[in-house]
Amino acid sequence: MLGHLGFSYIGLIYLLMLWIPNSIWSKNKPIDYNPSQENKILLVFERVGQICCTCSILFFSDFNIAPFSAWSWWLLASLFLMILYELSWIRYFMNEHTEENFYRSFYGIPVPGASLPVMAFLLLGIYGKVIWLIASAIIIGIGHIGIHIQHVKTIKHVQ
Repeated sequence: MLGHLGFSYIGLIYLLMLWIPNSIWSKNKPIDYNPSQENKILLVFERVGQICCTCSILFFSDFNIAPFSAWSWWLLASLFLMILYELSWIRYFMNEHTEENFYRSFYGIPVPGASLPVMAFLLLGIYGKVIWLIASAIIIGIGHIGIHIQHVKTIKHVQ
C-alpha cells in the first residue's frame, strides 16, 4: 500500500494530459476570470496537493501497466476520466472563453476541469495501491474542487 519507488510512465502521460491543456488555457483564460477572491486555505490545499500528486504519480512504478487483473478496471476507469477531462478542454477551447463556459458541467459532471482529474488520480492511486497518491488526490481535491465551486457560486451570484 506504500508503493514501490521507480519511474511511472503512466504518471508522466497523466501529467502531460494535465499540463498541455493547462498551458494552452494560460494563454486563453476566460475573459472574465478573476482569481483574486480565491480562498487562501483552499489555495494552500491545491498547491500542496499539486506537489504531492506530481511526486507520487511520477516516482512510484505501481501505476505502470501490469498483466490484466481485476485491479486493471481501476486503471481503465481512471483513464476514461482523463479522456473525459481532455474532451471537456476541447469543448472549452472550441467555445467562448468565459468563466461560465469554463466551469459548466460536462455530461452532468460538475466542475469537470477540477473533478475529473482529481477522481482520475484517486482511481489511479487505488489501481496502484499507493496510499500517497490517494491521500494527495484527496488533498488537491479539497483545494482544487473547492476553488472551482467557489468560482461557480460567484458566477451564479453575479447573474
